Amino acid sequence: MDGARPFGEEAPPEQQASCALRYGKRPETELQRWDRNFTELLQELRVAQTGVQILFGFLLTVPFSNRFSHATTLQVAVYTITVLAAAVAAALLIAPVSHHRRVFRQGRKPELVVWADRVAQAGLLALLVAMSGVVFLVLDVLKGIALALPLTIAMVIVYCLLWYLMPNLVYSDTPRSGRRGD
Repeated sequence: MDGARPFGEEAPPEQQASCALRYGKRPETELQRWDRNFTELLQELRVAQTGVQILFGFLLTVPFSNRFSHATTLQVAVYTITVLAAAVAAALLIAPVSHHRRVFRQGRKPELVVWADRVAQAGLLALLVAMSGVVFLVLDVLKGIALALPLTIAMVIVYCLLWYLMPNLVYSDTPRSGRRGD
């Protein structure tokens, strides 16, 4: 052979059963698939973590600005919820890395991937709350609540469409492999 690893029907019979072909093209064992899934999830989390950390850093400076002393009760309440949501988002989006360190080499990759996916989804929801709060606060300070409220609601709708509805619509007619963790 030319060094390529045989797979599928070309693989020896004892390897055919352990070799899953993703869409008929990717030879990988079950463990390799879980490893790939976790690697892909970590890549996605890196993007979200960076945004959350920048947002959180920005939010921490707000109370020290001169204008914050003039904030309304509503603005202070929204700010408090926003800071807490950003802190929760950061914790949830960083948690899979810490969790991986705790269960490293214990053969728990499938459980880790399922758990990390759920935690990442919760982290993105907390990020949505934080982003909404920031948008509302900035628009309320600049243009008043009459414009801030509808524009924030519109922004939340856009995020929900892009993050939750579109993936379901785009992939609803695509055949799935039927395996968990793909």
